[in-house]
Amino acid sequence: MVNWNLLSNDMSNRIYHRRVLFQEPMSKHTTFRVGGPASILVMADGEETARTAIEMAHEVGIQPFFLGNGSNLLVADAGYEGIVIKPTLGLQCAEFWDTRIWVGSGTLLSKLANWAQGNGKSGLEPLSGIPGTVGGATVMNAGAYGGEMAQVVTEVIFMNEKGELVHFSNEECQFSYRHSIFADHPEWFILWVQVAVEPGDKEAIRAKMAELAEKRRSKQPLDLPSAGSTFKRPAPLPDGTPVYAAALIEQAGCKGLRVGGAQVSEKHAGFIVNTGGATCADILALIGEVKRRVRDHSGVELEPEVKILGA
Repeated sequence: MVNWNLLSNDMSNRIYHRRVLFQEPMSKHTTFRVGGPASILVMADGEETARTAIEMAHEVGIQPFFLGNGSNLLVADAGYEGIVIKPTLGLQCAEFWDTRIWVGSGTLLSKLANWAQGNGKSGLEPLSGIPGTVGGATVMNAGAYGGEMAQVVTEVIFMNEKGELVHFSNEECQFSYRHSIFADHPEWFILWVQVAVEPGDKEAIRAKMAELAEKRRSKQPLDLPSAGSTFKRPAPLPDGTPVYAAALIEQAGCKGLRVGGAQVSEKHAGFIVNTGGATCADILALIGEVKRRVRDHSGVELEPEVKILGA
């Protein structure tokens, strides 16, 4: 049993106190805007802060949870009795090396894409509208509009459970659909990611990003809190025909379905949105009902894409 008061005091002494938050509402750190408090949230502004927090967590037998932008995360209403580590400041920057960019894991993909555009570097346009961090997007091999992290990541530097720095090549990351080796090793904390880009015309890159942003605005419920696509894309039919979760959900009559403040978006059935005051319990109940109705209607078992913490 962890003595949280003792651990909190010890952590405050070993890590600059402004970097450590206690009983921090996770609703402030998730795009769903739901979730109770985390026992301890460490704002890791660099390698040393991350190492100290990881070491302290392991000293008391806790595997810390590594948080990005919380854009693919649902946290329990009761919160999370554990240690959350979130990359900030020194891990929210980038260094350009001609056709390579080293970027901190806490950097938003949108910010990275904008930096690349401003430097006349192309290749990140399809990822520019994904509301996640570089680290989180690498873990789940995030993608959109035909692009995904696996196509641009060339190297990853992470800290293992012993506090050692390890370099992985693209091949060693073992990318697959919405998955990487890091998803199987939650004890590894990504610090830096190197991505490949190409020289390009700034205005052409800007125009492409604007085009994709307009597609998102026209098709997705960006005006309401959500975690993006709630379910993973199902396996294709035996003949190779693709199957889409949103279509299955709509065909099962779930579009607009509500539980409390949670609703299957009327704009895009692949999204569950927080219409105001939704709880984690509401969202989980709605996910369960959508899965049941789709299974009964089509025989397909939908798999949530959103990660659930503390529930």
